Amino acid sequence: MLTPGTLHVVATPIGNLGDLSPRALDTLRNVAAICAEDTRHTRQLLSHFGLERPLLALHQHNEDAQAAQLVARLAAGESLALVSDAGTPLVSDPGYRLVSAARAAGIRVSPVPGACAAIAALSVAGLPSDRFVFEGFLPAKSSARRERLSRLASETRTLMFYESAHRIEETLEDMASVFGPARRAVIARELTKLFETVLDGSLAELKARVTADADQRRGEFVVIVEGVGEDADARIAEGQRLYAKLSEHLKPSQAAKLAAELSGAPRKALYGGE
Repeated sequence: MLTPGTLHVVATPIGNLGDLSPRALDTLRNVAAICAEDTRHTRQLLSHFGLERPLLALHQHNEDAQAAQLVARLAAGESLALVSDAGTPLVSDPGYRLVSAARAAGIRVSPVPGACAAIAALSVAGLPSDRFVFEGFLPAKSSARRERLSRLASETRTLMFYESAHRIEETLEDMASVFGPARRAVIARELTKLFETVLDGSLAELKARVTADADQRRGEFVVIVEGVGEDADARIAEGQRLYAKLSEHLKPSQAAKLAAELSGAPRKALYGGE
């Protein structure tokens, strides 16, 4: 029996339908309505399990307008579920505005945990997992993407990204350029699905494998990149970030000298010229 007037944030499968938990099924079966990112997608999921519930579209274009109406329904005693197209809601998906509005109104918000592509990938990556940073999707344009990556170049924690099939090759190229081609990384593709693959190696090696194999450019991706070391590697990464910015305005030798002074990194690690 569900507690009246509760917003249930329900994780759904990222591929394998067997990952939908019995508790999630029971919740979806008994709520008054389900708030879904794409009602067509969620209707297919419900149909597979023989469920029929009212569906309400809740996505980035209407969430602000819908939130007040949904909170009113919750305040009146209805229980609602919030789902995304796949995985745990709010992780690079809509929903936080509704959750925020519900909590502000004193509504109980209860998680129904389950699959999350980022955490699933981290669990099999073999990279440090005690401290990590989730960055979601990088910008679509290379210039903006490199700018974002440059800000992360000196990050010591493991970095986690989502990426799409039509940008994975370019993103790996930009990562190798900004982080350095030798940085260790993992690409987790189509997790829990029929053609699941998990590739590991340096960024240069992974870029080459993806370029050489068209199958490795299909599907949905989680890219996990090892953070830099606490000391020397971090100084070099910070120096590279500064050098990239300064070289837009100064001669390479001047940019390298100033970046080395500011970061403590060896000048030769930033610029090979004299």
